[in-house]
Amino acid sequence: MPLILAADIGGTSSRFGFFDAPEQGGEPRLLGGIVRLRTAEAKSFPDLLAALFAGPRPFAPADCDLAALAVAGPVQGGSCRPPNIAWSIDLGDLARAGLSRGALLNDFAAQAYACRSAAVAGATVLQRGRTAFGSGGVVAVIGAGTGLGHCALAPDTCGGLLAVASEAGHMSFPFVGDAEHAFGEHLRRTAGLPYCHGDAVVSGAGLARLHEFLTGEALSPAEVGARLASAPGTVEWFARFYGRAARNYALAVLALGGVCVAGGVAAKNPPLVEHPAFLAEFRSAPSPAHADLLAALPVLLNRNEDSGVFGAALYGAQLLRRG
Repeated sequence: MPLILAADIGGTSSRFGFFDAPEQGGEPRLLGGIVRLRTAEAKSFPDLLAALFAGPRPFAPADCDLAALAVAGPVQGGSCRPPNIAWSIDLGDLARAGLSRGALLNDFAAQAYACRSAAVAGATVLQRGRTAFGSGGVVAVIGAGTGLGHCALAPDTCGGLLAVASEAGHMSFPFVGDAEHAFGEHLRRTAGLPYCHGDAVVSGAGLARLHEFLTGEALSPAEVGARLASAPGTVEWFARFYGRAARNYALAVLALGGVCVAGGVAAKNPPLVEHPAFLAEFRSAPSPAHADLLAALPVLLNRNEDSGVFGAALYGAQLLRRG
């Protein structure tokens, strides 16, 4: 069976998985456990790969058929300059580690592919919907972290899957009512923004700014997360904003296959999407004609921090089957 090295390379940590892939289709199988390395401890991309293969692994670089690498940054051809990593990633450097073939994809594209993998087997069901997750067509993936990531996973015309990239997090965010607009103006002024966009509102930084607006406490996102039990207003407002962002993206891509919420903010703080305000806002369509459609969509919370590795492996297996 073909052997795949799959990775999710982030600004803080990099995760690697060694997989074999059935030649006739099906999900790649993880060989051993996920390997985690501190990204910042590597001086370069080749240095990161050297650290990976410094110890015993399920297979050697020379035996690897494809390295499928998910990267937290814009992918252009065979290279990427991640905004939160001090060095660039280039497929031309794979040969220095003994790897013969590679492919890059954006980290949120990997999250999208992960929706069809074992990575979501333990996902929390936020809304059951009327059909099985992924069975109805396009799946919308949205995730708050440092920013607000979006990606859609659609069936292609060859029996496979296609991840459709998006920068919807940079679209203007819709506020409703005087109180929300007051927060929006506060956010725009304090963050120095020409307009409020999803990355600034539904993100770790947005959570901290919202909490400060509502309570006067200037805290880090992690500190706010630790105090959510005593901050019901922060939870309710943020859940409403998150539900609105998820609803708008689901409508934009007509996500009949459902919606998957990913990203570190909800993974570390589930109450931010388990609060009733999330689903109430998600189901509240601007047009009443779409309320039933939204109520019928399955919605999951994926808290698996290794899901990007499984998504990259699935993407890699699809590439190998197509030659």
